[in-house]
Formats: sequence, structure tokens, C-alpha cells
Amino acid sequence: MSQNANGILGISAKRTGLLREMGLLGLAATGICSMLGAGINVIPFMIQRNVPGIGPYVLPAYLFAAVPAILAALAYAILASAMPRAGGSYVYASRALNPYLGFVASFSQWFGLCIAIGVVSYVLIPFLRDIAAALDLKVIADALDTGAIRVTLAMAFLWTFVFVNLRGVRLYEKILIPLMFLMFALGAVVIVAGFSFGHNDFAASLLQQDGQTIPVSGPVPFRLPLYFAASALLFASFIGFDSIAQAGGEARNPGRSLPLAIAIAVITVGTFYILFTGSVYNAVPWAYIAEEGMTRDLTAPGLLGYLLPTGWTVAIVAGAAVALINDLPAMLLAVSRLMFAWGEDGIFPRRVASVHPKRHTPHVAIILSGILASAGILGNYLANDFFLGVDILVISMLVNFLLMCLSVLVFPHRNPDLAKCVRVVTSRKAQVVLAFLGVVALGGFLVIHVWKDLTTSLRAWYFHSTPIYLIVMAVASAIYVREVRRLRRGGVDVKTLFSKLPPE
Repeated sequence: MSQNANGILGISAKRTGLLREMGLLGLAATGICSMLGAGINVIPFMIQRNVPGIGPYVLPAYLFAAVPAILAALAYAILASAMPRAGGSYVYASRALNPYLGFVASFSQWFGLCIAIGVVSYVLIPFLRDIAAALDLKVIADALDTGAIRVTLAMAFLWTFVFVNLRGVRLYEKILIPLMFLMFALGAVVIVAGFSFGHNDFAASLLQQDGQTIPVSGPVPFRLPLYFAASALLFASFIGFDSIAQAGGEARNPGRSLPLAIAIAVITVGTFYILFTGSVYNAVPWAYIAEEGMTRDLTAPGLLGYLLPTGWTVAIVAGAAVALINDLPAMLLAVSRLMFAWGEDGIFPRRVASVHPKRHTPHVAIILSGILASAGILGNYLANDFFLGVDILVISMLVNFLLMCLSVLVFPHRNPDLAKCVRVVTSRKAQVVLAFLGVVALGGFLVIHVWKDLTTSLRAWYFHSTPIYLIVMAVASAIYVREVRRLRRGGVDVKTLFSKLPPE
């Protein structure tokens, strides 16, 4: 890049310490592995508990949930092509929309994803329980259902991948990419098995093994409010492609590779979701899933275990466990780069932006994110329902994605020099149409999700995601006001700071 171009973009000669080592496959794997996991193996089935009455309409709700996700992905791709830096969503909104909204959007994302990491770590253990049960290791299976063991193992998995992230991008890619291909291979077994059996096969196997019969269910009316509520929750399954944007400071050829990786992740995962969920509901009656989901946590491989030999059951449950495990390093990378970007701009303690001199990782940010994710594990245990964490994630990411679409709308007016660098969907008319549709769709999902949360009867107010989210946003606002005041007292031109890209 020429000196003149550097001046236009406001890029400092200062270096962050991060290295551009991540290739297209590593970026795509980051998005794919952040999306696949609980989103495909648990939520489409446990949603029968969280949205009672959705019945046979889960798959159509999934398809509808993909619409705002695709619009949000396009907004991310547009912004990523012009501003390829670590902490993507924070940089995008702070430079294209408003620095306060950029911080609130990314703090919301950071909090929601850290809680999600805790959720994933926590729901991973039932998959190990199902493996033990399939191998007739009843004592181990029962032990894995006890609170103390479940929490301890969840913490162990979480901090193992905190260590992987601390070691650097090369080790991260060496572990994540092979596990991604293994996940797809074992997931393909689920798809083939699910479409190879029908409801009658499942009913016969259930009667033979457990002496149970399938609950009788009549026609279920289609109710639009339930359909929208389910779609808003299933939207969480498409969250994760944003992790690609957070790695913008470590991507090779980022202007091209970031948007391309986002497209690969969304298309690949969307196709896999539909096939996977459709195959399980093809084999297992929804009425059984709805009834069993009220009393225990269900997993897709655990359900298909009634139809498959022990060896295949163990293999597909292990594949589901791999999918959940893959979530951890990918999401830890994303949340730590958000904190890193805040520290670089000085709106968070600068210590958070420290980069290890040998491993080139933001080690302080990674450890702090691991600590909050650990709190998420404990929160899920105390609430005795991991859907609280999912609800917090959904509201956080809906706000974040909504602000990304708004960023696309105002980008040329707020920061015309940077807006000229957009390489994806370069037509301004197309940008406006896509961003407007995204605002409408995501805003509608946000209203539906908040309404459902506030009208649901729960044991205490703190089991509702909306007030928890608002408390977190109040904390974020207080941090922002304090740090911006400190910057101004130090003589920093805040307006100029937020008009430039951070250093590479």
C-alpha cells in the first residue's frame, strides 16, 4: 500500500504484534466451527421445550431464520472488505456508524458469545453421557449427569482451548481444520441414517428397547406467533460467521479472503443444517421429542441411537461432541479479538491489547474471555437450563447484526474515504436495499424475541434474558463514558481516532 493510500485510510505505521498467518481455509473453518455445534445437535430438538406447540414446524422455522442471517452476512462481507482488522464488528460500527454504538454492539457480542462458550462447554457433557450409555457404562453415564462432574469437565474442556488459543494461530489451524472435516464426515452418517429410517422404525425400536410408545398427537395448527418465536430462537444456529470478521487482523489477503470465507461458511452450514435437522425429524416423531424434551436434555445422535448399532451410535455421538468442541477455539478467538480491538483504541484498559512477543496472541484478552465463559458455565448450572444462555446470545447478536446493517446504510456519509474501499456489493443501490431489508428482518426478530422473553413466566426476573442484557449494556455504557473522558483528558482527538482504521 502506498504512502498516499495509507494517509487516506488513516493507517498508522504502528504494528499491533498480530501476524497475518490465517488462510482462507482457516478463516472458513473459524466461521463454520463457530456455527456448527449446539446450534445443530441440540437447539432444533430442545426448542420443543422452549417453544411449546411448535410441533412439526421446526424445519420451516429454520428456513425462515436463515433469511435475516443471510442479510447480516452480506452486511458483514461488505464492511469486512473495506475494514479488515481484528475485532471486526467493533471496528465496523465504530468507523461506519458511531463509536458508542460500535462499543455497545461489540460488548453485547462479546458478552453473548462468552456466555455461549459457557453454554457449549456445559451441553458438551451430555454427549459424553450418551457415549457411555451406548457402551452400557451406566455408572459413568449416571455420573456425567451429576452437577459437580458436569461443571468440572466443562471447565476442563474450556480451558484446554484457552491454552490452544494462547499458543497461536498455527496450532489453532492445525487442530481446527482436521476436526472440521471429521465433524462433517460423522455428521454425514447422521444424515444418511436419518433418511434411511421412518417414524414406524423408531416406534418399533423404542417399544423393544424401553417399552415406551410414541405419544398420540393430532394435527397441530400453524400459529404464526409460535413460528416467529421459534425462528427467532433458531436464528442462534446461524450465529458464528461473524467470528471470521474478528480475525481480520490475522487474515492473509483480508480484503478478499474475509468476505469469501463468510460466504463459504453461511452456504455450507445452512445446507448442512437443513439436511441434518430434516433427517432427524424424518426418523424421530416430533411428539416424542417434545415429550422427552420436557424432562431431559436431548441430542440428535442420542435420539438416533435407538435405530443404530452401538458402534455407529458411538461414532455419531462422538461426531456431535467434536462439533461442540470445535465451537470453543473458534469462539474464543472471536471474543478475544474484540477485547483486543477495544484496548487498541483505548476505550478499554490498554493492557487488554497486549500481544505475546513470541506467540503473537492477545493473551490477556484470551484469558479474560475464558474467565467470563467460566461464569457462563456456572450460570447454566445454577439456572438448570442452558436456554438462558442461548436467549442472551440471541438478543445480543440480533442487536449486533442490526447495527451492522445500519452501518452499511450510513457508511458513505459517516466515513466516505473508507467507504470507497468496499469490494463486495459495490453498487450503492444494492447496498441500501440489502441493508434496509436486514434492518427490517433483524428488527422484527428482535421485537419477537424480547416479547417472548418478557411474557414467559419464569421463577425469577434474572432468568429473563432481556433485563440481564440491559444490565450488561448499562455496564458497557459506563465503561465507554469513563474511557472516552480519560482519552480526552489525555489530549486524544476522539473524532479523528474513530475516523481511522486501527493499525495492522
